[in-house]
Amino acid sequence: MCGVGTTQHTMATSGEFRALMSGFPSGVAVLTSIGPDGAPAGLTCSSLCSVCVEPPVLLACVRSASPTLEAILRFGGFAVNLLHEDARATSELFSSGAPDRFDRVTWRPGAASGLPHLVDEAHTIADCEVRRSETVGDHTVVFADVRRVRALTSAPPRPLVYGLRRYTGWPPR
Repeated sequence: MCGVGTTQHTMATSGEFRALMSGFPSGVAVLTSIGPDGAPAGLTCSSLCSVCVEPPVLLACVRSASPTLEAILRFGGFAVNLLHEDARATSELFSSGAPDRFDRVTWRPGAASGLPHLVDEAHTIADCEVRRSETVGDHTVVFADVRRVRALTSAPPRPLVYGLRRYTGWPPR
């Protein structure tokens, strides 16, 4: 039970919830897939987490009305492009909905999956296969098996992090 010892059934306001979650910094990723027309699709996502290690499964929360979610579910897979600290502009681009976003970044199809990989903006890329999805409110939680992981740098990564409504690299300089 989630009652936390109270019988009151009020809900936090959306503003209160946003304030809560902004105080929980997260790494930044761009999820990419292939649309029904064969064109790449993608969006910025900070709602990403591991589910289990054996087998390797992660989850991503995506706005249910997103065309990228439709592409992910139709194609049956997506790439997780974990952004490095210098990729803030890419995070903003892929959260903007700009129709030409793939024309403004360097990307290549993954060798095994064909999924769009953001090779200049990511420090690590994982190809994932959709296991199942569940709609909750206005978002869909997508559970996925991680099929391949590719590190794009031999040095330890410096991930892009978003929290308190701002970007930074990790660890801070």
